[in-house]
Amino acid sequence: MRPVYGRTSERHDVIRCRSPFVAFAPYLVASALHLVLLYLGPAWSVTATKALLMPLLALAVVALVRPLRAPVPLLLAAIAFSWGGDVLLSFPGDGWFVAGLCSFLLAHVVYIVLFLRMPRTRRRPPAWSYAYWAWMIVMLGLLLPHAGMLAAPISLYAAAIGMMAMCASMHGRWIALGGAFFIVSDSVLALGRFLPGYEFAGHDFAVMSTYLAAQGLIAWGVVASKLAAPAAPDPLSPAPDRRADATAR
Repeated sequence: MRPVYGRTSERHDVIRCRSPFVAFAPYLVASALHLVLLYLGPAWSVTATKALLMPLLALAVVALVRPLRAPVPLLLAAIAFSWGGDVLLSFPGDGWFVAGLCSFLLAHVVYIVLFLRMPRTRRRPPAWSYAYWAWMIVMLGLLLPHAGMLAAPISLYAAAIGMMAMCASMHGRWIALGGAFFIVSDSVLALGRFLPGYEFAGHDFAVMSTYLAAQGLIAWGVVASKLAAPAAPDPLSPAPDRRADATAR
């Protein structure tokens, strides 16, 4: 068993839904439907299903963990800010883009706080996670010459998502993989928006599939770590008679 660093839970949370698959099923179905509608559905259906995705993910978290003690409220806050970003980025124009970017920036800040407060499987970020920063530098070199007035918010966002992914790398495979998928999704999105000549047929599918995987993996990683926390002794149960136990030995 790998060591866990950081604060641990003092009480075991109650599983309200017996099957994690059942809890996450609406999110998985809506995600699959949204990806299909990217190609086959009218624009309004894409916007509508996109607005449903994060609320369904939040419902999955609430269905699995009770009571909603730390760090679950932070996870729900990050999902809420992500939902705001999803909705705002559905509208055209730079103003809506900046608003959506700010909402996702807040989501990543909350994720950073969440990952730093959760029990970790590593004391420090692994060496490979520094590749995120190298990639962010490459991305900024590609994007900033074409970003215009958006250069400053894009740079700030790049720093935030790089830090988020690095913090995610200190946790188990689900959260670490979720952070990596976030980097892929936002990189493809940014290149498609700002880099001239960068386009391919599956662009929207690549952005959304990796984004939905990122959010789902992070949510499941947090929930799984919470449910795996050791249970504390029941304060209402009688204490064991240690003297009798010692005599029996």
